[in-house]
Amino acid sequence: MKINRRSFLKKTAAATGALSIPTIVPSSVFGKNAPSNRVNIGCIGVGNQGSGLMKNVLYNDQAQVVAVCDCFASRRQAALDTIKDIYTQTGKESRINAKAYADFRELLAREDIDGITVATPDHWHVPIACHAVRAGKDMYVEKPLGVSMKDGFKLRNLVRDKKAIFQYGTMQRSDHYFRFACELVRNGYIGQLQKMDVWCENIGDHQYTKTMPKTQPVPEDLDYDQWIGPAPMKPYCDVRVSNLGAWHIYDYALGFIAGWGAHPLDIAQWGNNSDDTAPIHYEGTGTVPSGGLFDTVSFWDLHCTYANGVKMHFMDHATAIPVVSKYHPELRRHGTTFHGTDGWISVRRGAIDFSDETLRRVKLKEDETHLYNSKTHMGNFIECIKTRKKPISTIEAAVQSDLISHLSNAVVRLKRPIKWDPKNERIINDQEATKMLDRPKRSPGRYK
Repeated sequence: MKINRRSFLKKTAAATGALSIPTIVPSSVFGKNAPSNRVNIGCIGVGNQGSGLMKNVLYNDQAQVVAVCDCFASRRQAALDTIKDIYTQTGKESRINAKAYADFRELLAREDIDGITVATPDHWHVPIACHAVRAGKDMYVEKPLGVSMKDGFKLRNLVRDKKAIFQYGTMQRSDHYFRFACELVRNGYIGQLQKMDVWCENIGDHQYTKTMPKTQPVPEDLDYDQWIGPAPMKPYCDVRVSNLGAWHIYDYALGFIAGWGAHPLDIAQWGNNSDDTAPIHYEGTGTVPSGGLFDTVSFWDLHCTYANGVKMHFMDHATAIPVVSKYHPELRRHGTTFHGTDGWISVRRGAIDFSDETLRRVKLKEDETHLYNSKTHMGNFIECIKTRKKPISTIEAAVQSDLISHLSNAVVRLKRPIKWDPKNERIINDQEATKMLDRPKRSPGRYK
């Protein structure tokens, strides 16, 4: 009888949980990289964000990084060096056996890999995740989902059908402040929820929203064709493949209206108990720069309405200043404020504020709503690979919060309101806006 790694991990996790005894299996059962019930992880995209995710895995005793992948050879080598350094420093030299790949498909073909992290440019998130599901892998996918809602819905269906573990990179759900704020809202401590203010960073008037860099030769250590992937091929320049380029060029992303907006929007969705839906009406204004390399929405001021009547004001941080400062003197560059009939709660990274300070001392009763408690986002992902329980940031929640950014982007670009039908998941009577929920692909058969 062939032993399946996934079923084995689940069984051993259950056994060790019940007996509190570690289960040791000879390494020959699954290959030299898989002693006991340790989870094998491959990291796809190991730049700034990806290397951070990789380190979270490296410091987790229940997992091991066995493979890395990046379009830049220098990043692949840097990742291997980091793996060696951390495992040496932590006395885990036996785990230093990771291999590096330039093509993610080669990494996904390895049968010994249980899960992956995806921290590539946004336009690659969903295509790689779809390949991963088909390859039988679980995945931690950075936000936002990407440039095509059509593909996002397809990924959701694949994850459901294959029963894959999908953890979205909205790690604020694994933070006490955000969980506590949403629990107070859900339990009525500010009365009936009426509206939410949501704001985040933006690109503003960056120089490359107005100017176009000169074409440069492609560096020898970069597979540029692979980096571009399903997007249109464009002349190379260093800025194009930089973090800012990947975030603010419309071929690869929606900009911070999605890339940063994913975080406070996700918390708004959590507090409003709307992980399975999205606002039904969108209107507002914004700015789309022209004449430069960066062409994603740079400023936005959106008003959204949910079917339950709750209003949401979604803004970039510059637009938010005169709005939020009326009730919150210590405005930061991102946050989510819940306004109820009896007060407000405002939460951001590292802090939570109240209209009534007594709320800070609230201890929830047993019969009140207690939200999913995850101590660390990566730890929750690894645990769920073993137990097959749903993670804290599901594909369902990811699709709905990402949809808000896509519809907001369409409102700004088309300069008109949009109505959304959540039951049938379609825009009502606007073919031009509907087309914006998908993107044509270069070599579509390769990136399906």
